[in-house]
Amino acid sequence: MIRGRLALPLTCVLVALLTACKPSADDADRAEGARGFPRAVRPVSALAGTEFSNEDQRDNLGEAKVVMDLAAIRPGQSLADIGAGEGYYTIRLAARVGSDGRVLAQDIDPGAIQRLGQRVERELLDNVSIRTGLPEDPKLPPNSFDRIFMVHMYHEIGEPYAFLWHLRPALRPGGQVIVVDVDRAPDQHGIPPRQLFCEFGAVGFRLVQFVLRPELNGYYAAFEANGERPKPEDIKPCDTAIGKTGTQ
Repeated sequence: MIRGRLALPLTCVLVALLTACKPSADDADRAEGARGFPRAVRPVSALAGTEFSNEDQRDNLGEAKVVMDLAAIRPGQSLADIGAGEGYYTIRLAARVGSDGRVLAQDIDPGAIQRLGQRVERELLDNVSIRTGLPEDPKLPPNSFDRIFMVHMYHEIGEPYAFLWHLRPALRPGGQVIVVDVDRAPDQHGIPPRQLFCEFGAVGFRLVQFVLRPELNGYYAAFEANGERPKPEDIKPCDTAIGKTGTQ
């Protein structure tokens, strides 16, 4: 009888613990690192090829130089290139920061990671390291970077609030996140600036610079961490309508 009386509460405790460990129905289809964060209330672009366009064409426009000048990149800095792809920015950032600087190139595409690794070895870039990230978490070491670059890739991030929340601790004091993108619908490989501003603001960033430049085929935006990082449950998602007016 005593054993029977004890079995019922223990069973109930086990059931309660197992139930608590399971994701809620709303989050069951999401990666573990995104659970508990709000979903993006907007469409998301399909992943594009890892080579955005011809590198010579981009250099002829002066794209990378414009971006690096706007970001005040100088020798000795520590940088991250998120969604590095074939390494267009990685290679040029490495040259700008020099032997005393560091560049971490990150991507989620195993093929891109392999090809970029071969390029880094071929070009003897001792100041570049490579890391594989997750769609919802760039997996960056904390307090490590003066600048974090996301060039023509932010619109492909399906979990922007989780992604930015995980990314934020990687900035050093005074560090910035640099976004280069195009002012068009998110499912058309762009992100309206006001939508971008709102999503960054929801995770505790403030806009410090916004520039429209023809060399970029779009815009340049720089953000700094502002105040305390919010708890995931306190993040308020941005309405898709916020982005429809573009820069207005």
